Amino acid sequence: MIKAQGICRNFGELEVLKEIDLEIGEGEIVAIVGASGAGKSTLLHILGTLDTPDSGQVMYRDQDVFKLNAKALSRFRNRNIGFVFQFHHLLPEFTALENVCIPGFIQRNPEQQVRKRAAELLELLGLSDRMGHKPSQLSGGEQQRVAVARSLVNDPIVVLADEPSGNLDSENAAALHQLFFDLRDQLGQTFVIVTHNQELADAVDRTLLMKDGQLR
Repeated sequence: MIKAQGICRNFGELEVLKEIDLEIGEGEIVAIVGASGAGKSTLLHILGTLDTPDSGQVMYRDQDVFKLNAKALSRFRNRNIGFVFQFHHLLPEFTALENVCIPGFIQRNPEQQVRKRAAELLELLGLSDRMGHKPSQLSGGEQQRVAVARSLVNDPIVVLADEPSGNLDSENAAALHQLFFDLRDQLGQTFVIVTHNQELADAVDRTLLMKDGQLR
């Protein structure tokens, strides 16, 4: 479903990614592990089209995404790729429901349809009684579940998560990890997760080790 070939990325004279080849299957949960500075987040950003490789290509269902112009690439990203980061990046002035709706509104989907889908996702994630709460009124685990719902509101091809449980205590981290598996089972959702959490890495379908800019 997703295929990266020959991905190279340099920052000045520093080679961060060296001829990365990677394939992700539909409904698969893949973890990318490795030491800090190994290039994990850089690879994730390229897979998410937030950064551009110096060479190589990224294919989504046989579409070479980096051949799109900037406007088309932005539309593709918003429609097809969900993101979850270590810090929730929720907008403090908006409620949980409104935060989840934002990607759908950016996509210019009908407002009623977006709100309905956002409410369904929040209910699925156990937040039906927190929809009207602002981020400051939510726990860290609840905020991260809102961020997960936001990543899913446009029914993306893949969700890319960068240290999603890195800012959570062990109980909330375990709950978040289980949520990924539940979403895969219930929605067929695909996840690529950069993590230092060994328990998550041990539980996923496939774990890839990044070392010295290469996958092993």
